[in-house]
Amino acid sequence: MSKNNNDTAVDTVADISNGIDKVDISEDDVPEICVNCGKEGANNTCNKCKSVKYCNAACKKKHKTKHRKACDRRVAELRDIELFKQPPPLDDCPICFMPLPTFSIGNSYKSCCGKVICSGCVYAIKKSDDEDLCPFCRTPEPSKGEVIKLIQKRVDAGDAEGINNLGFYYSQGVYGLPQDHGKALELWHQAAELGDATSLYNIGNSYNYREGAERDIKKAVYYYELAAMKGDVNARHNLGAIEWKEGNTERAVRHWLIAAKGGQNKALKNIKELYLHGYVTKDVYAKALRAYQTYLGEVKSSQRDEAAAYNNKFKYLGSLD
Repeated sequence: MSKNNNDTAVDTVADISNGIDKVDISEDDVPEICVNCGKEGANNTCNKCKSVKYCNAACKKKHKTKHRKACDRRVAELRDIELFKQPPPLDDCPICFMPLPTFSIGNSYKSCCGKVICSGCVYAIKKSDDEDLCPFCRTPEPSKGEVIKLIQKRVDAGDAEGINNLGFYYSQGVYGLPQDHGKALELWHQAAELGDATSLYNIGNSYNYREGAERDIKKAVYYYELAAMKGDVNARHNLGAIEWKEGNTERAVRHWLIAAKGGQNKALKNIKELYLHGYVTKDVYAKALRAYQTYLGEVKSSQRDEAAAYNNKFKYLGSLD
């Protein structure tokens, strides 16, 4: 990892977390005194920062220039409070009720019923049945020619995960679909409006890597942040990488700590590299390592281990062709 313009090592975990847990201010907590004229009974709150009040729109307009810097600073603080909150917990597998792994090979989306099922439960039914069945609805696995028909039914039903997957199929040009990054981006926007975090991450990638859109790093960061706040660890990792490139070591490490806690292995490796090169202390790296190990303990099962061994075996055999 190359040196950037931040030469000072982050000393403690507390340094990284500094400012994240600041007390939020609601509109009810703001004194009802106009910051422009000083009169009491002000009830016109600043729409952006929510931290000051005015008598009326006229006072707000007069005070706009004086308030701009403080307003922008407070808006950024509020944004960071939301951005660096611990994301929501992982969804559970609908069969074994254990948290779903965040890495893609650890789970599988079933277009027949719209369920995301862990690799362990998928593998278990392969061991017990002569044919591949969906572990949830017991529908036979579709042929390659049937996948799009099934996924389109999920799309028509408003299934955000299904819409996201159809976007991915277009982005890769698989299952007989033409490779169309523009169509993929359109579908991801549709799924994002339904609350799908992975689609927000995919939109961020589109702007970051020029796939279906002109490169726009501000838009990429915007969508990565929305995805990260919903718990997408890959988006969180990418935010850390962008902050690192801009010389913001502490913000990068904040993102990577959260990502490592969610099972993002690259984020853990990045923090290790920072530790080895003197950017963070041993305590910071130890915290990331413990968080990652805790995640592994939460998603680990003997059945999932068997599935991983089975998949690795066939991946190896395929490499011999």
